[in-house]
Amino acid sequence: MKRMKLLSLQILVMLVFLAIWHVVTTTSLFGDVKTMQFFFSTPSAVLTRTFKQLTSGDIYYHLGITLTETVLAFVIGSLAGILFGFAFARRELLSAVFDPYIKAANALPRVVLAPIFALWFGLGIWSKVALGFTLVFFIVFFNVYQGVREVSPTILSNARMLGMNERQLFKHVYWPSALTWMFSSLHTSVGFALVGAVVGEYLGSSAGLGYKIHEAESVFDVTGVFAGMLILAIFVIAIDSLVTVVEKRLLVWRPGQSSTTAT
Repeated sequence: MKRMKLLSLQILVMLVFLAIWHVVTTTSLFGDVKTMQFFFSTPSAVLTRTFKQLTSGDIYYHLGITLTETVLAFVIGSLAGILFGFAFARRELLSAVFDPYIKAANALPRVVLAPIFALWFGLGIWSKVALGFTLVFFIVFFNVYQGVREVSPTILSNARMLGMNERQLFKHVYWPSALTWMFSSLHTSVGFALVGAVVGEYLGSSAGLGYKIHEAESVFDVTGVFAGMLILAIFVIAIDSLVTVVEKRLLVWRPGQSSTTAT
């Protein structure tokens, strides 16, 4: 599909959504107009509030705090997930010993951990970074682990027959196999890093987008809540686009694009 056609379809979906939202909140087809606007606001009101927040400058202070927490959680969680994913995938005994503990830790509700992190690290950015870390780490860890384990035993045997050492195997076999899986997980983990930061701010903070959303919600300002959510959506799309740019530069090897060498 051509890029312009895809972009047109994406814009069309957004316009249809906004049109339905407008009809629901400005007509009596689905109930009393005032009641619908109290619960859902209107597209024009949300867009106007979002524009005012973006042009006033105050929102950028809160956005900067959330961005800092998101980037720290994303970077630390991703690096830890990559390192531990490779380590566990290459060492079967280590993987077998820690398997039940990894699964149990992954099953813990993250919202329950938020108050614990606030107690341990305070109400500053590090409690939000810790919460985001728990969301990012397991996504990257399991994808990298699976990517390394997906390497064909035949390819490994042939590589060892050609005299490759462990360092060369990592560079030419394991790393290319895990790279696609890893970048697939990074796209997902960007959003989860932001979720961790915002949820942490929502539960206890004095700044950040989560704090602004909670502040609007506490006075039943539905327009402010949706405006904050819209800014979050724009924020996520921008970061995900950045990850895509990095992916296109680094992801040289792709499945099905293997070269054959005649001997």
